[in-house]
Amino acid sequence: MSFLSKTLDRVKPSPTIAVTTLAGELKAKGMDVIGLGAGEPDFDTPQNIKDAAVSAIAAGKTKYTAPDGIPELKQAICDKLKRDNGLEYTPAQISVGTGGKQTLYNAFMATLNEGDEVIIPAPYWVSYPDMVLLGGGTPVAVEATLENNFKITAEQLEAAITPKTKWFIFNSPSNPTGAGYSADELKKLTDVLLKHPHVWIMTDDMYEHLAYDDFKFATPAEVEPKLYERALTCNGVSKAYAMTGWRIGYAAGPEHMIKAMRKVQSQSTSNPCSISQWAAVEALNGTQHFLPEHNVVFKRRRDMVVDMLNAIDGVTCPTPEGAFYVYPNITGLIGKTTPKGTVIESDEAFSTALLEDTGVAVVFGAAFGLSPNFRVSYATSDDNLKEACTRIQTFCAALS
Repeated sequence: MSFLSKTLDRVKPSPTIAVTTLAGELKAKGMDVIGLGAGEPDFDTPQNIKDAAVSAIAAGKTKYTAPDGIPELKQAICDKLKRDNGLEYTPAQISVGTGGKQTLYNAFMATLNEGDEVIIPAPYWVSYPDMVLLGGGTPVAVEATLENNFKITAEQLEAAITPKTKWFIFNSPSNPTGAGYSADELKKLTDVLLKHPHVWIMTDDMYEHLAYDDFKFATPAEVEPKLYERALTCNGVSKAYAMTGWRIGYAAGPEHMIKAMRKVQSQSTSNPCSISQWAAVEALNGTQHFLPEHNVVFKRRRDMVVDMLNAIDGVTCPTPEGAFYVYPNITGLIGKTTPKGTVIESDEAFSTALLEDTGVAVVFGAAFGLSPNFRVSYATSDDNLKEACTRIQTFCAALS
């Protein structure tokens, strides 16, 4: 009899670990490795936010707080949701967690029972299915194809809903594709949900402020107010405010849902870091001038990467609406062979050979539930991106 919980049998280690480990090994051996896998901005946390954290330390704000957030941060979140999304919430409807991942996890732990289904558009952030499995639920992937710009349709959503469906988790702009749903596209999905009152929607809006060109962000409860009572709107400060390591995420929803999440958190981690909470207050309440400045840089990088990848025969790279990822398709490269004799049988084989031969580390598409693709994070310097894409071009040109 195994000492370990059978719950662990439901999940697998992150499929990105092998590539990450190999990248580290090659770098330790002296190889010039360029990592395009990190899902975090390369910008520093803005100075006013860092100053707020220092002030909190100096003021002795280093004790335990309420399990799911200080009142000042909950109010700042309410103000943000009203200002940016036109959504009215009270502090009692807000949960603050240790990063966006914890708020999603708390919600699943608080609601899922064996047999409950969660609809997840694929490609998806790698943690969604495993969080559902850990909660005893069943992830139901719905494929968002390249032909539809990595977005699912209302017809696909309708077909996936069953009497067992409890949640539909929705991420726009998306990790890993950067695809963003317009308000009109989103309304078609919410119209489907209106017909199925037993299905709740959980949104992951973490990339809300990372939007380019004419794309305008919208969140489901904003588009369809009738879903307000069964929507959990999740967000955080990690990406837009370059605060990944500060670990502050939050959720807004019906008070009974928030209470259930608070119960889970009170018996797991308890409160998020008090200093990080005060920094997040400043992030949400303070100046936002750096957001468009960062987006100018991200858009320039996006355009360069998309152009360079689309110049490769056998690669198709759509231009995403937001986030800081691209998700090129490599159907035209499958079956080819590297000069060293490696057959590109899958996107994982492609990513491994690319790393070993050129030192460029990307994440293979199977990790996100849709192949054959790979994910590039362009949240790194222009020079690194240009050099990495040049190496990818050279690698692909040598395939036969």
